[in-house]
Amino acid sequence: MLQNTPRLRPVSLAVLALLGICLAAGGAFPETQSLRGEVVDQNNTPLAGAVCTLMGPTLPEQGRPQTTGERGEFEFTGLVPGSYQLTCAAVGHEPVAQNDIPVTETQAPILQVTLPAEVILHQRIEVTAQAPRATTQTTAPPATIGRQQLHSLPMVEQKFKAALPLIPGVIRTPDGRIAIKGVIENQGTLLVDSAETVDPVTGSFSIEVPLDAVESVDVFKSAYQTEYGRFSGGLTTVQTKAPGDQWDYELNDFLPTPRIRNGQVMGIEDDSPRLYFTGPIWKNRLSFSESFTYNFSRQPVRGLAWPYNETKKQGFDSFTDFYYVFSPLHVASFNVKLFPIRRQFDNINSLIPQTASANYAQSGYSLGGNDHYLFKGGGILTTLVQITQFDSYSNGQGAQDLLVTPNGWQGNFFNAWTRSSAQQEILQNYQFAHKQWLGRHDFKAGGDIVHRSYTGTSHSHPVDLLRADGSLAEQIAFEPAGQLTTQDTELAGFIEDHWAFNRHLALDYGLRLSGQTLGETTAISPRTGLVFSPGPRGRTVFRGGVGVFYDRLPLLAGDFTQNPTREATLFDTQGAPLGPPIIYRNLYVKFDEKGQQIVPSHEELGSTPYNITWNAEFDQELRPDVIARVSYLASRTYNEFIADPEIFSPTDAVLLLSNRGGTRYHEFETTLRVRPNEKADLSISYVHSQARGDLNTMASVFVPYEEPVIRPNFFATLPTNVPHRLVTWGRFRAPWRVTLGPLLDWHSGFPYSSFDVLQNYVGPANNRRFPSFLSLDLQASKDFTIPFLPWVRHHTLRGAIRVFNLTNHGNFRDVYNNVASPFFGNYAGFQHRSYDLGLDIVY
Repeated sequence: MLQNTPRLRPVSLAVLALLGICLAAGGAFPETQSLRGEVVDQNNTPLAGAVCTLMGPTLPEQGRPQTTGERGEFEFTGLVPGSYQLTCAAVGHEPVAQNDIPVTETQAPILQVTLPAEVILHQRIEVTAQAPRATTQTTAPPATIGRQQLHSLPMVEQKFKAALPLIPGVIRTPDGRIAIKGVIENQGTLLVDSAETVDPVTGSFSIEVPLDAVESVDVFKSAYQTEYGRFSGGLTTVQTKAPGDQWDYELNDFLPTPRIRNGQVMGIEDDSPRLYFTGPIWKNRLSFSESFTYNFSRQPVRGLAWPYNETKKQGFDSFTDFYYVFSPLHVASFNVKLFPIRRQFDNINSLIPQTASANYAQSGYSLGGNDHYLFKGGGILTTLVQITQFDSYSNGQGAQDLLVTPNGWQGNFFNAWTRSSAQQEILQNYQFAHKQWLGRHDFKAGGDIVHRSYTGTSHSHPVDLLRADGSLAEQIAFEPAGQLTTQDTELAGFIEDHWAFNRHLALDYGLRLSGQTLGETTAISPRTGLVFSPGPRGRTVFRGGVGVFYDRLPLLAGDFTQNPTREATLFDTQGAPLGPPIIYRNLYVKFDEKGQQIVPSHEELGSTPYNITWNAEFDQELRPDVIARVSYLASRTYNEFIADPEIFSPTDAVLLLSNRGGTRYHEFETTLRVRPNEKADLSISYVHSQARGDLNTMASVFVPYEEPVIRPNFFATLPTNVPHRLVTWGRFRAPWRVTLGPLLDWHSGFPYSSFDVLQNYVGPANNRRFPSFLSLDLQASKDFTIPFLPWVRHHTLRGAIRVFNLTNHGNFRDVYNNVASPFFGNYAGFQHRSYDLGLDIVY
């Protein structure tokens, strides 16, 4: 029975308190304004898809980017009075910057930006564009997904996470997790409006932001700015849309997908309507936006018989944002996130039926505030506070033993757990005014405090390993767990500088100092990067850098010894025990210059996982509408925590948690971006990569569900290793207001291992591969109006059809990998062609 979502009374109190503060502030403060305009070419034709970046008071250091709409229009809302700079760029056109744009308390100008043709610009090849000067470049720009890509390309779910695999080097694993630089998302981090937004216990990207609240998504594989920390994998950042100063709304995907079986409608398969509305609560002073997504789905899993082949999901995501102006130099925002969800039969596949699967549920809230103060001298002080409460639990379908057979699982999933976790974050940094000394300096310094804690329970019932004839080969029993609770506090400080020597050469350098109560008490992270653009027009750009990145220590490592103790008993073919049970005690072991030491407490581990990454990149404009990129990246992670069983005697063994794990990742990428005109946009990327590492990391063994059998650890090819990948996407505007968004994804098959009856490796780990994956997906959308319906006559309606695996290529998810199975080597779970419909009301 899935539990009910707890009441969120603190959220309501916090919202009321915020409104009370704003009302008490009175009416003497200046009004905010919106800066509107359009981007056109020399023939006065609107340019859709141009990128305009606004810089000015209280805005982020890198500015606020926005992509122009179908008619070349843009709008920046919630601006305080002051002077702004706007830079607009588009492929095949020269970037244009307008300085000293006045925004007063009473009005803001309406702009028309004309971009001359046939002049080079430098571009973030994945999505956005930038001016060519090295003074405006970062040494490691992120791959960016803008609103146009989020809404025009086919995605299996209308969520920003589903768009991340569009980026070269980002892989979505068969179980739905995101892998960046060869490691899964738990070793990276997700920032939403600069605040960490992950499960405090596991680090999973479990807190969703509704798609309509997202302005852009950035993925850093090498973030050399030292303000970023607490990750050893990739860094993903989400910038949300600012609330508008006029009331309006969007209603998206409000048509449910019918559940059709044998030609008959059998209810609803999927229904995920999204509502977004925004407007002023107190005109030009306090603005508000709400983005809400309801999630209901019954997704079939190929390889099992209907109706026992569906995973069921129900919940919602809510993002509420307030924006308030205290003075022309002082603005603040406050947001509330809610994210309850329930998933039944969550991990079923062709070899795991519903009865042997696990359920998952989560609930919680996040309260965040962001304050910006602009000093008259030009410096900007930013303060961020966020509180997150995250509760989750998992359970099986009953109390029967889990039966692990050569042909799959039977019985009931063996483990059930509950976790109640919290995270508090306080961040403050100061952006200094520009300094001139042998060029231009942009100094930034700051620090943050993050506290995480959790309490929980874990209960397991026996796991039975059966032979092909059904006889018992081994039984794993579990002793009761101890008190699962731990906490960690991290303090960090940083200083960094972007030093632009001239228009052609710039250097990023900085230092980050951090310490954790659960891990390394003193960790130093130096980073540096260089960008060089020779020639007067910047047709060629070289980039490179190197940095050290310290991760957060997994909370699951903090109470590892309190987990249920495993007792393994082997049986002969007649069912008689071959000896007494082997008891695996949970212990910590520390590896350092003194060798291997058993330590009684996690407090003596004294190490935090860290990563060293370096990269080199070459960008070249081949012609005004074609830009190419070639890059190489190398990444290596140390001190990862791994669980490894060791047997000392016939009755004595240990399950050791040690800090000796690591990963190695290499990536060579080539990308070609072609945009012949404003109606066509095409990106083609090829990535050759290699990912190797220790297999028994905490995230692999215990997340999202504990493995029933923990095998000896090996350093081998990682399950995320995809040596070859070609990803191509495009956006084409056809006649009759039709937009086509094709997506082609081809890559090497994922690796897998062979096992025997006792689930030991047969041959090297991950030495086999699935067949190559190929999926051609397509989204076709058309805009239209219905003037005779009063409630939508002033809005555009957008209908869309999405087709996945258009060629019906043989993409398999599962394989019979037990050598004792008569089906050994056969693939299952064919992901055949599927369809989806959508209808949006846009403003």
